[in-house]
This record gives sequence, C-alpha cells and structure tokens, in this order.
Amino acid sequence: MTLFAPGTPCWEPGDPDGTDPPATVRGSIGADVAVVGAGLVGLSTAYHLAERQPSLDIVVVDARRPAAGASGRGTGLLGPRVGPPVDRAVRRHGPAVARRMHRASVEAVRQVVELCDRLGVPCADGEQIVAARSRAGLASLARQAAAYRALDLEVPVLCAADIRRRVDVPYHAGLLHRHSATLDPAALTAALARACVAKGVRLYGGSPLREVRGGDGQQPQLLFPHGTVRAPKSVLAVNAGVAGLGLPVGTVLGLEVHAVATEPLGHETRALLGHGGLAVIDAVPLAPYFRLTTDGRLVVGGGTALCPDGTGPRRRAVLRVFAFHRLEQWLRALHPVLAGVEVTHRWAGGIGVTADGLPVVGPVRGRPGVWYAGGCNGHGLAMSVAHGSYLAAALLGEADASEPLPWHRSRAPRLPVSGPARPLLRARLAAMDRTVRRAAWPELGPRG
Repeated sequence: MTLFAPGTPCWEPGDPDGTDPPATVRGSIGADVAVVGAGLVGLSTAYHLAERQPSLDIVVVDARRPAAGASGRGTGLLGPRVGPPVDRAVRRHGPAVARRMHRASVEAVRQVVELCDRLGVPCADGEQIVAARSRAGLASLARQAAAYRALDLEVPVLCAADIRRRVDVPYHAGLLHRHSATLDPAALTAALARACVAKGVRLYGGSPLREVRGGDGQQPQLLFPHGTVRAPKSVLAVNAGVAGLGLPVGTVLGLEVHAVATEPLGHETRALLGHGGLAVIDAVPLAPYFRLTTDGRLVVGGGTALCPDGTGPRRRAVLRVFAFHRLEQWLRALHPVLAGVEVTHRWAGGIGVTADGLPVVGPVRGRPGVWYAGGCNGHGLAMSVAHGSYLAAALLGEADASEPLPWHRSRAPRLPVSGPARPLLRARLAAMDRTVRRAAWPELGPRG
C-alpha cells in the first residue's frame, strides 16, 4: 500500500468558473443577517432569505471558500433519509412523528431537484436501493420494511432478482426509494454561491470563525482573525466546527469518511452496475455504497470512519491508507469486471455526528439572535438545503412552530469525546468498524 494524502473528488471542489476567491473579513462589518459557513446549509439559508426578502443585507463568511468543505466532498447521493432508521424513529418518537420525518425528507429531495433545475445544475433522476447481503443488514431491512408498511409509506421491498434486474451485484434483498437522484454536490454548492451573489449577498472567504460574543440583550458579534461582523441575526452553519466555539449545542462530533472513484468505465461495464441516478446503499450504517457518475466513473464511499481529534498527523495518514485500501478491495470484489479497473481519485470528507442520529437546527440558548445548524450524520445533501429554507423562514418569523420536527431543537445529547470517557468513544467506533467489515466483505457467492 502506498502512503498518500487524500486528494480531491472526481469533481473539483470550489468555484469551477475560475472567478477570484472571496475577500477576507477585515475591519468591522455590519449586516442584517450574518451566515457563517458557505456550504449547502449556509448558502441555502442566504439564498432563501434573499428570495423572500430582497431588501435584507446578508453576509456569508466561510473559513475557506464555497464548496471547499464537506458540501463539496460528498458523494452526491440525493435520497430520503434523516435521523435514525424508520423503525427506530417509530420507537423513539411515535408513528405520527416518524411518518412526518420521512415525508419531510422526501420533500427535501423534491426541493433539491427543483433547485438544481432552477440553477442549471445537472441532476440525474433515479432510484436509491437500501440493500443487504449480511445477516445484520437483512435483520435491519426486515425491521424497516415492517415499519414502512405500518406507517403506510410506499417503500417497496425488493428480492434478490429485483435487484439483479437493476444492477448485477448479488444482494439478498433491498428497499426501494423512488424519486431519488445523484448529482455533483460541489457544482450545486458553487451554483448556490453564484445565485446568492447575484441577489446581492456579500460573500467572504479565508476567515475561520474564532469566537461568538453577545448575549444578555447585546447584538451578536462574530470574531474572525482580521475583523468582526455584527448582525442582529446570525446563523452558524459550521457543522462539527461548532465544537471549538464553546456554545451550548450539545455534542456534534466530527468524523472523517472516505470515498474513491474509478476511471470512466466502458459502456458494457456501466450497464452491469446500474444506470445514471441509481445508488445502492448497504443497510448497515457506514458500510460501503456505490453509484455511477454522469461520465461513467464508479464512486464508492463509506467503510471505516475516523475520529481525527487527538490523532497525530502520521497516525491519521496511516489510518487513511487502510480506509482507502479497504474501499478499493470492496470495489474490486463488487463485480469481476472491476478487477483491473484503475482507481483515479481518493478523497476524505467530514460529517457531523450526534448521539441520537438527529441534526440540530435551532436557536442557541443564551445567545439571542444566534442560530446553529449541523449534525446531519452523513445524510446531509437533501436535508442541508431544507435546513436552510427552514432557517430563512424562522429568521423572518414565517416558520410553522405548531408541529416542530425532532431536529428543530437547540442542542444534541452529550457524547464522551474528551477526558477519561474518550476511550469509550474509540471503543464504540471500533465496534462499528467491525460490524461494517462483517457486512461489507462476506463471500459474494456464485454469480448466476
């Protein structure tokens, strides 16, 4: 195995049209609304604010520039999922709320497809299959299928033959989510940035947030390395980056996840692996999943997740090597035609994880005018855009507060991420990794 640093996705992150990077925050800047984070949540918030109230003076500030973070380094799967699997959602929140959660995630997918059409971002309509070929995966599918039936939600069960008609990989069973899609997440993020600027939003980059001041009736003040931003309303769309700010939003743990992509495949090979817009996800959390890009590359993500905090650079580099190596092993075992295919891209990205699997989208307690959004647990493409729309409505006093969804809250549960309890977190991640390995690398069996 070769020791290498993770590179860029097969779509380049950042602004693809070659425009100059945004200016840094310098001196004192005032605005009606300040948004920190130029990913999908932050830019969606600014975009929907400018759409609904064009007279607002809106500032968006990013530590680097749009799409440079997690929003540009995902794998582009657009499907209905938010929070824990549907059977757990029923147990925790009851049938009525679980049904609303699922329908909200389906609506989020529809909104992103419409947004892509509006912004001219290519989006391949298709299907998403949650499939299993391990005992743990089959047990999870059975529980989810029963819950969907009880909730009267249309999520058909696929047998092995149904899946093989779509993709030539021997899964045992699956659940079919129609009206899903795949897309280039960096292109969507960059298009949102351009649309925001066109609407008069001021965009700044190269300015990591250092501190949030305010409270007790004082206007929020956001401190950056070379300047400050003052605004009566501020949105912190910084995901796990909130950990260093000392704000009472609970624990949003940052994990590093990985993906690889092949060279463009031939037409016959593509036909064996599905079609544009199709994605196949393992029912076991973090187990590898795959999809094809519009130019015929196979993208594989998932596998080992790393907790970078407290891990030295050399150790982190070694762990990445093993994570990428395992993904490539899985890719080549997926189908015999992939045995000699070249892997051309390897990259890492960050996700924000909460103890209960639910995002946090709400006002920060004790900081009037400050809102936070993050912790999508690796299912953030559709929901990030939806969170931005909700935040815009909430800031303008238009959000429906009569039936809040479970993730419309001010804080997540606490996790043991530091001090004497930290070994418990590492043990939990190690146990998840063992489960993923058992689910992802069983014998594929004869190919019929």
